[in-house]
Amino acid sequence: MASGMRLLVFSKFFLIFMFQRSILSFDCNDKTKKLQIHIVPHTHDDVGWLKTVDQYFYGAERLIQAGSVQYILDTTIDELHKNPNRTFIYVEIAFFKRWWDQQSDEKKDIVKKLVNNKQLEFISGGWSMNDEGATHYNGIIDQMTLGLLFIEKHFGVEARPTVAWQIDPFGHSAEQASLFSLMSFDGLFFGRLDEADKKKRKREQRMEMIWRGSRNYEKESQIFTGVLYNGYNPPPGFCYDEFCADPPIQDDDRLYDVNIKERVDAFVEVTCEQAEHYKTENIILTMGSDFQYENALRWFINLDKLIKYVNEDGRVHAFYSTPSRYLKALNDSKKTWEVKKDDFFPYAHCDHCYWTGYFTSRPTLKGYIRESNNVLQACKQIESLEEPNGNRATSERLKRAVAVNQHHDAVTGTEKQPVAYDYAKRLHEGREDCKKLMSSHIKEKITDGSKEPNQFNFTYCDYLNVSICHITEKENSIVMNVYNPTARGIVTYARVPVKSKEYIVFNANGDNVTSQLSHVSAQTTTVRHGSHGSAVYELTFEAEAPALGYSTYFIEKLGEVDFKGRAVYTQEQELKGDGTTIENEALKLEFSEQTGHLVHMSRKDEEIEMDVEQQFFWYNASVGNEESIQTSGAYIFRPNKSQPLDVCELNKAAIYITKGPVYEEIRQVFGPYVSQVVRLYKSADYAEFEHTVGPIPVADGWGKEIITRFDTNIESSGKFYTDANGREMKERIRDHRDTWKLNVTEPIAGNYYPVNSRIFIKDDNAQLTIMSDRSQGGSSIYDGSIEIMVHRRLLRDDFLGVGEALNEPGLDGQGLISRGKHRVLLSKPSTGARLHRDNGMLMMLAPMFSFSKNPYHMKKWKQSFTPTYSALKTPLPDNVHLLTMERIDHERIILRFENFFEKSERDEVAEINLDDLFKSFKITSVVEMNLSANQEISKKQMMDWQTEEPKESQSKVNPPQPPGASNTIRLKPMEIRTFIIKTHPEIESNTKRDDIPSQRYVDANGYVVF
Repeated sequence: MASGMRLLVFSKFFLIFMFQRSILSFDCNDKTKKLQIHIVPHTHDDVGWLKTVDQYFYGAERLIQAGSVQYILDTTIDELHKNPNRTFIYVEIAFFKRWWDQQSDEKKDIVKKLVNNKQLEFISGGWSMNDEGATHYNGIIDQMTLGLLFIEKHFGVEARPTVAWQIDPFGHSAEQASLFSLMSFDGLFFGRLDEADKKKRKREQRMEMIWRGSRNYEKESQIFTGVLYNGYNPPPGFCYDEFCADPPIQDDDRLYDVNIKERVDAFVEVTCEQAEHYKTENIILTMGSDFQYENALRWFINLDKLIKYVNEDGRVHAFYSTPSRYLKALNDSKKTWEVKKDDFFPYAHCDHCYWTGYFTSRPTLKGYIRESNNVLQACKQIESLEEPNGNRATSERLKRAVAVNQHHDAVTGTEKQPVAYDYAKRLHEGREDCKKLMSSHIKEKITDGSKEPNQFNFTYCDYLNVSICHITEKENSIVMNVYNPTARGIVTYARVPVKSKEYIVFNANGDNVTSQLSHVSAQTTTVRHGSHGSAVYELTFEAEAPALGYSTYFIEKLGEVDFKGRAVYTQEQELKGDGTTIENEALKLEFSEQTGHLVHMSRKDEEIEMDVEQQFFWYNASVGNEESIQTSGAYIFRPNKSQPLDVCELNKAAIYITKGPVYEEIRQVFGPYVSQVVRLYKSADYAEFEHTVGPIPVADGWGKEIITRFDTNIESSGKFYTDANGREMKERIRDHRDTWKLNVTEPIAGNYYPVNSRIFIKDDNAQLTIMSDRSQGGSSIYDGSIEIMVHRRLLRDDFLGVGEALNEPGLDGQGLISRGKHRVLLSKPSTGARLHRDNGMLMMLAPMFSFSKNPYHMKKWKQSFTPTYSALKTPLPDNVHLLTMERIDHERIILRFENFFEKSERDEVAEINLDDLFKSFKITSVVEMNLSANQEISKKQMMDWQTEEPKESQSKVNPPQPPGASNTIRLKPMEIRTFIIKTHPEIESNTKRDDIPSQRYVDANGYVVF
């Protein structure tokens, strides 16, 4: 991220960083402990922020912000080539690939030589520098793998990065640290941590540590972690970029203003001061910042001189270096290091400056990114199951788009509005490619071996959440395909927009499927803005799909003739009297007649009763006050009061009820801009809460931050639990930090944490879990309470560089409308993990619905087509998830398997036999890799570190057992194992469904029914 203004140094750090001198100073006259100064030239290149990723690459829109990556790489490569002592590090492969593709073979050979010489070193090596507070682990792993495999392909295994470089994200997660360790990174360096934490660490020389991010992996997840002293900027006075005003080194005594001594003295002073806060005689200087080195000549001329004269002075020793060389020096020091096991959330750079707003900013973009990742996983699976075909659409564009959107100014919602549009456009284009690929696959699989002409054209409807699907609104006879990207069978619910009340649904066996019809709500019609979609009704039914496969359903319009088994039409009714209930097989929900709010919830099979009131509130966004000028903005959440306000002045919701054989629901209208549907599907173990919020009114001049809140009688004792990037659960204690004594200055914002998939509270009797469909911010401000922020609309910038208020215009310019879903789970604490783990996986990898006009009657389906298919011989165990199935070339496929329970939740080892897994190919070789698939696990050797923990807790890491002769693998709780396999096609028997009945009927209006 860079500053929106042309500052002397292009970095937001200089907006919030003040250079502080220590009372003590390192004795630089002690020749026995001469400081070793590792000078690390670098650039930090945001993959979009104030400008789009392409604008940053080419250097367009310089009036918005200077920055051109093509010139950075051009001039830096030239300068490295001139002098073998010079070094440079590079991170963002999304940019590097753009540049690489434009280079001549001669220039590529020069770059390869620089990489081999360790002058040019790739650090981290992901497609982008991903965020850590608003990302899901699936997206993090994929974007890292995409970049790292590019490096391996073009520069070989010796170029594999060994140090992670997260210098700009706004807080750091324990899961990210754990993932980096599993990717074979020895060290991690970052620039941001809470200002109070940093002050304490500086005093105690604890700016560097061993971070064990996983309580399930312990030492296997550890990584050396260092906090960079100056954020990621040069020390004050030593920026040599063309936009900096610091003095160059003038060493020509034929000219005036020779400043060698003054510059050397200043350098020794700042480095000795920095050394006071670190344990060893080695310190690292980050010489660069945002989009610096467009004129690399200026940088390297001055750094060459600085190194020369500092070393002639002799008080300290300076030299070109890289983070990996610095890390080796620390490892060689044999020092003992602190062990950290919590995380670095939330981050604040001052008492009233909590970076917790970005957890929710741009909620619709966050939702689109998460949904696009869902599409990508399905697309990669189908691509892997097919034989490679150079004429097909591929997943490549969507891979890159989803990877770019993991960037710490993309998924965070902290970019300018045109950049947000660009991010969404890239996702859309990638999704279009994948929809073509998936449609083609389904079409071919259904007609595999058939002599019938292939007349199917499967369409994926992107706007089902607002009841838009043109094919189902237009056609009378529809075939619906349900693709299941999980590796076990599922039961789901399809909601299909249709134009009338007369429909019937059949499954692949020809059996009638119970279905329910209801009116599309007025709120949904409003979201459409009248320009898209004309469906008046929604047809809902339960659908099943086999593991890693598909099933087929048939939807037929009946006309006016009554027919047994037709969809049950349910009329919505407004409730004005007594309170009411809705229920399904597992849950019962009661609503108040006075307020229209949920007031009670019970789980039948576990006999749990819970008082709960759920409603919406808004925080009034701060515009600054006498305590601080800090405002609420894209990054910062700062309410001007601790108590939120009701979204409805009367604190009452109008409620409407619908009950039918498939679902029961309550629709609540809290006011002109907040409504909600609370829905219970008959066999579901969750309650679905679908909110529609917006346009948030701002005519009163106040920015507003909207929350949903559940107030219960659970005795949570100040504790709540949030997920770390969708994986392990982290205990949070209100008004507390593990590392330092918290001064509570912002009681709301300072207790907000990332909620990427779930948040829960519990006591001895009950657990309430809220599952989210996208990244959001959440907390438990009071005992028994959970709140999640679902939308924000603000009128002030927060002075952190983006330069505009978070005021999204929406489709019509009146303000953004956001629609999202929460799954609410009630359970005993002992069964809570099973519920939230299963639901978390199913929400991350939701089934894909596609539709085609049905040109055939059932007799033809019976004779010629394959309406149901699974790519697996047997489903995976119920604690194992097929995290990745991705073809990387004509021969090789990446497989990742995950045991998605923690030890404390289900301490069982799962087993999988790879030979008995897939139908369409035979596995001819299996090589286990690290998490990022760029190093064989047998070659993984991590640095060993001495820690402050007792010796008995520093046992050696036990490597995973390799697959046996039968390719059987074992998975411990929370373990992810990655394999690269080679395959050979197997001929599958094309089994037709002989149990499908052949009856075909035509009603009085000529519509086909089965």
